[in-house]
Amino acid sequence: MKFTLSWLKDHLETDAEVAAVADAMTMAGLEVEDVHDPIAALAPFTVARIVSAEQHPNADRLRVCQVDTVDGPKEIVCGAPNARAGLTTIYAPIGAYVPGLGVTLVEKPVRGVVSHGMLCSAAELELAGDSDGILELADDLTVGTPAAGVFGAEPVIDFEVTPNRPDWLGVAGIARDLAAAGLGQLKTPSVQPVPGAFPSPISVRIEAPEMCPVFAGRLIRGVKNGPSPEWLQRRLTAIGLRSINRLVDVTNLVAYDRCRPLHVYDAAKLVGNEIVVRGGQISRDTGEHEHLIALDGKTYAVDPAMSVIADAGGERPIGLGGVMGGESTGCSDDTVDVFVECAWFDPLVTAQTGRTLSLNSDAQYRFARGVDPDFVVPGLELATRLILDLCGGEPSEIVVAGQAPASPAAFAFDPARVGSLTGLSLDDDRIAEILTRLGFEVARGTPWTVTPPSWRRDVEGPADLVEEVARIEGYDALPATPLPDLGAPSRGVLNPRQARVRLARRALAAMGYAEAVTWSFTRQSTAALFGGGGDALRVENPIAADLDCMRPSALPNLIQAAARNAARGHADAALFEIGPIYLDDSPTGQRTVITGLIAPRATRHWGAAPEDALFGLKGDLMALLEALGAPTASLQLVQGQNRDWWHPGRSARLQLGPKNIMAEFGALHPRVLKALDADAPMLAFEIVLDAVPEPRGARSKARGPARLANLMPLTRDFAFVVEDSKAVGDLVRAIAGADKALIADVSVFDVYRGAGVPEGMKSVALEVTLQPVEATLTEAEIEALSAKVVAAAGKVGAALRG
Repeated sequence: MKFTLSWLKDHLETDAEVAAVADAMTMAGLEVEDVHDPIAALAPFTVARIVSAEQHPNADRLRVCQVDTVDGPKEIVCGAPNARAGLTTIYAPIGAYVPGLGVTLVEKPVRGVVSHGMLCSAAELELAGDSDGILELADDLTVGTPAAGVFGAEPVIDFEVTPNRPDWLGVAGIARDLAAAGLGQLKTPSVQPVPGAFPSPISVRIEAPEMCPVFAGRLIRGVKNGPSPEWLQRRLTAIGLRSINRLVDVTNLVAYDRCRPLHVYDAAKLVGNEIVVRGGQISRDTGEHEHLIALDGKTYAVDPAMSVIADAGGERPIGLGGVMGGESTGCSDDTVDVFVECAWFDPLVTAQTGRTLSLNSDAQYRFARGVDPDFVVPGLELATRLILDLCGGEPSEIVVAGQAPASPAAFAFDPARVGSLTGLSLDDDRIAEILTRLGFEVARGTPWTVTPPSWRRDVEGPADLVEEVARIEGYDALPATPLPDLGAPSRGVLNPRQARVRLARRALAAMGYAEAVTWSFTRQSTAALFGGGGDALRVENPIAADLDCMRPSALPNLIQAAARNAARGHADAALFEIGPIYLDDSPTGQRTVITGLIAPRATRHWGAAPEDALFGLKGDLMALLEALGAPTASLQLVQGQNRDWWHPGRSARLQLGPKNIMAEFGALHPRVLKALDADAPMLAFEIVLDAVPEPRGARSKARGPARLANLMPLTRDFAFVVEDSKAVGDLVRAIAGADKALIADVSVFDVYRGAGVPEGMKSVALEVTLQPVEATLTEAEIEALSAKVVAAAGKVGAALRG
C-alpha cells in the first residue's frame, strides 16, 4: 500500500514530516517497507531554456545547444528530435546522477564536441510521460526552478498491510490510527448525500446473496469523460497507478482513499434495464463454462463458485464480482451515461476466484480481506460527488438490493485486563480515549461494553482490545520487568525412553550413519507397499498430494531419501531415523521405531570380492541392541517369516518368542525398490523400540571399577558339522553358554560345504577364546572345557568334524 504525504494530510491535521510519519506508523504496528523521496533524487535538476540549437558538425542526429541554465550559459550536445530554440526543459549538470540511466554525468566530448551537461526526458528522471524527446515545460517557468517543484514531487510511503487490517488499504484508515497515536487530529471529511434527480431506470437483482449480500448503484447521465485534471493524475501516478480517464480514475481514487472499490459501467452498452448478481453457469447441453472477456483483454472461464455480474436478464456476464469488470461495458472517452456500482462481495469467494483464475486486481485484493460493509451507500455517494465535480452530469436515485452483513457484536470488557496482560499502568480515561479514537463505541459500566466499528471485524474479544491499547500507547512503553529469581534451574531428567533414543542416536552416528528427519506422512500407494494405506490412516487435509497417508513404516521415506542421494551422485548412503509409525488409528496404534538403511555400492577393485554388507548390517544391529540393553543372548533369529517388503531369502527377524518381534532386518525386496524408483540392493533394519524390554535394575551413571584380566587369554579352534538349514547363531550361543565364566568370546571364521562334508550339511569353524581368571589353565582343565564345548554343540545337533 502506497500513499503520499500530502494525501495523508488531507485526512490528518499534522506538521509531521515523512520521517516522523514513518516512525509513528512503525510504532503503531504498520510495517513500513520503504520511504521514497523523489525530492532528494531530483535535487540536482533544474529548469533551463534552450537559446539556440545548431546541427552537430559530425553527426546528423545530434544538435549542439546553447542553453541558459542555473549555472550560466552551457553548451550541451543533445540527440532529442524536439530540441529547438526557445524550448523550456530540465537541465542536469556535470556530476548529477541520472536515475533513469543509472549513470553519473561526466564532462566528455560527443563526436568531437564537449557536452557540459544533459537535457532530460521523462524516462531519464523516472517520471511518467512521453519519453520520445526531452521534456517540454511551460514557457513561463523561471530558469533555475528546482525540478521537484515543477513536477510536484513529494515523498511516498510504502508499507505492508496485514491480512486482518483491510481498513489500512485506505488512506483514511491510516490517518485514523496515526491520529489515535497522537500524530495529529483526524479531519477526514464526512460524506454528504447527493440527491437523485430521477428514479434509476436500471434495477438490481441478487440471486446469490451468499456471494454478494448487498449491491447499490445509480445512473449518472450526461457525463463528459476525458483526461483527469493534473492533481488527480499526479496523485495516482505518485503511487504507481496509470491515469486512464476521469471515470476510472475516480474509482481508483476512492479505492485508495477510503478502501472502497467501485465499478463504472457504460450504460449505453448494457443490455436491458436490470443487473443481476449470480453464480457462474455451466451449459447443460455442452458442459462448457461460460466465458468473460475482462478489462485486461483476457478471456476467463467462470465456474459456479464465482460471483458474476450479468445483464440481458442475467444471461450475459459483464463482470466478475469483486474482481474485474468486463470489456463489453467498459467506459471510454465517448461515454455519456454511466451506471456506478458499489457492492460488498464475500471475502472467501473473491479470494478463491482470484486464485482459481490467477487474476489479481486492486478490487480483489481489498474485497478478499473484507472491506467495510457499512460504507456501501456512503462510498457510492462519495464517488457520485467526484464524478459530478469532474465530469458533470445528473444523478438518479440510488437503488439498493439486499442487506449488508450485520455489524460486529458488542462484548464485555474489563479495562483492568490492560494492566494484567501488558503491565501498562493506564487509567480508564486513557484506555477509553484510545478505543474511541480508533472508532470503538465504549459504554462505561461494570464491566464496560465495547462495540467494534464495522471496519474492524478482526476484533472479537477483550484480548484484541488490549492489543489495540498497547499498540497505540506504544510498545516502547511496556515496562521492563525482570522475571522473578526462581533459583538455579533444575537439570532436565530424561525418562527411560528418551534416554534410549538419545543413546541410539549417538551409537548409530558413531557407526557412520547419518540421521534423516522425514515426514510422518507418505503417499497412500507407497504406504500400501508396507502393509498400510487404509482409509483409517488417510489424512483428510494433507499438506501435499503425495503426503496423504500416515506412514506404517519409516522405511519408504529412507528409501526415497537414499534414492535422491543416489540421483545426485551420492549412491553409498547410510541413513537412520528415529520416529513414529502408525499401524492403525487406535490409541495404541502408534509405535516408535529405530530404522537404519544402507545402500552399499562397493568400489571396483581387482582383489577379492568384499564381505557381504548384510553381515555388516547385522553386526550394527546387534551392537545397537546391546547398547540399548536388550537381552541379545536370548534373542531368537527366525528366517522366512518377514513381511513381504523384505527379500524372502536374505532377511530375518529377531524376537523374544513369537509374540514379541523386536526387529526385522535384511535386504529389501526388489519389487518394492522398483516401485519407489530406487536401485537395488538396499539393506535395512527396523527396531520397534516399544518391544525392547527395559534392562533389569536401574543403571548407575557412575562407572564401575575396571575388571582387567592379569592372565593371557588363549584360543581353541573347533569345526562342527551341522545341517545346512541350521542357523550358525544358535550354535554360537550354545557354545558361549558352555562355561560363561571362562569363555570370553566365540567367533565364526569359516563355513565350508563340499568334499568331505555330507550333502545337506555344512562345516562351521569357530574360534573359542578362553580367559583364565584366577590361575593359568592346565591341560586337563582345557580338555575338560573342550568337552563341555563339544557337548553344548551336540545339544543343538552339531557334531565335531573328524
